[in-house]
Amino acid sequence: MQLFFRKSGSGPPLIILHGLFGLSDNWATLARRWSERFTVHAVDLRNHGQSPHAEEWDYDVMSDDVVELIRAEQLQQVRLIGHSMGGKVAMRLALDHPALVQRLVVADIAPRAYVKNQRDVVEALLSVDMENLASRKDAEAQLGQRIQDPGTLQFLLKSLYRKENGGEKKFTWRFNLEVIGRKLENISEATNQPAPCFVDTLFVRGERSDYIGSEDETEIAGVFPHSQIVTIPGAGHWVHAEQPELFFEAADRFL
Repeated sequence: MQLFFRKSGSGPPLIILHGLFGLSDNWATLARRWSERFTVHAVDLRNHGQSPHAEEWDYDVMSDDVVELIRAEQLQQVRLIGHSMGGKVAMRLALDHPALVQRLVVADIAPRAYVKNQRDVVEALLSVDMENLASRKDAEAQLGQRIQDPGTLQFLLKSLYRKENGGEKKFTWRFNLEVIGRKLENISEATNQPAPCFVDTLFVRGERSDYIGSEDETEIAGVFPHSQIVTIPGAGHWVHAEQPELFFEAADRFL
């Protein structure tokens, strides 16, 4: 699949992968900073942003999409950053194609399977009356009945846009909610085989997040023996958005 991506800068290649319900735009500020030293490819993964929608949706096919991008851009070896779902795509790619990855940064996700899978967010999105949606404020009000966190609410609304449909413009989501809703369990799966992977890897976790706990450290070391873990103070799961300066410093030193 030919993915949409935003390319900027010059220098060694750096690929950035967003999380579930995200898009490349979420990384615009950090991508701009890294573009001073790297050729940055900020990617929309399949079923997200401006990339194509498809029925197949799991870590294998998403990793294959990024490999296709690497080869289409004639890149020899890349630095790779991924947050949450994007972090698992990045891990899958590094495990399957270690020769393509020079350095790997995984933001707030471990290679294990997860019980929580954002089903509540899917239900909230499905509750929005898209057919009769009059404005972004209307969407915000409807979503706000189920999602109280302002940051999560605004994050989701970034993917709301108007699309031409039968001569009129109607609101829709840039992510493929129908497929995501049916195949959400695929995103909870582990990405820890085959192992080990000897790519130099940095795991960046948020101090207030429970996605990478102390119990995950042994498995991380087993799957990625050349890895280290840093904790960003005052950050939750959206570590790169909540503490962008601290995240940038930690990732940039490693890159």
